[in-house]
Amino acid sequence: MTKIFRGYFITGLLVVVPLYFSIYVLSIIVGFMDGILNLLPRVAHPDTYMPFHIPGLGIIFTVVSIFLIGVLATNFLGKRMLVISEKVVSKVPVMRMVYNATKQFMETFFTQGAQGFRKVVLIEFPRKGIYSMGFLTSKVSGEIKHKTTSEPAVCVFVPTTPNPTSGYFAVVPEKDVIVLDMKVEDAFKVIMTGGMVIPNNDEFKVFVQNPGARDLVGK
Repeated sequence: MTKIFRGYFITGLLVVVPLYFSIYVLSIIVGFMDGILNLLPRVAHPDTYMPFHIPGLGIIFTVVSIFLIGVLATNFLGKRMLVISEKVVSKVPVMRMVYNATKQFMETFFTQGAQGFRKVVLIEFPRKGIYSMGFLTSKVSGEIKHKTTSEPAVCVFVPTTPNPTSGYFAVVPEKDVIVLDMKVEDAFKVIMTGGMVIPNNDEFKVFVQNPGARDLVGK
């Protein structure tokens, strides 16, 4: 009887806990986006003309605003305004650094279709004998290539657990990169759970890329 109760209880936890955290995160996002509406003047605020508050209007407002900005940025007047605003931002030291880095990341991410994050790899990090999971981002070139190694090398992003938005950037010789035949989504599950969720080994092939990792970067 105890085993049956325990089994049902654990099953319930597996259903309720992920659902709870999903709803919790969604509520935070909705609340944050709705807070953006408070920046509008009262005459332009939707709540002024509605008998009650409707959650989620901030998301709709943000999506529509980004869309309209995109439309505006593609015409002549919008491009001129964008150039002027970028010149203003470039005059502010800290803001210039953050803006340029963010812009370059966004342009690379969307124009290249996030090609670099389509390959999951293992590298010996932070020392020999210890393997860390990461993502192949690009092939090493320029000054980094000339001043680090004469061998072909690649750039690898190693996320941290349980927050994969932070991590380490590593330059790794191609011969030391182990490429996993694993989906990016599955890799994030492994990283975020600290290895508690690992895909079935039978479903994936593991092979050492030596020295063909540069071919994978271009795919």
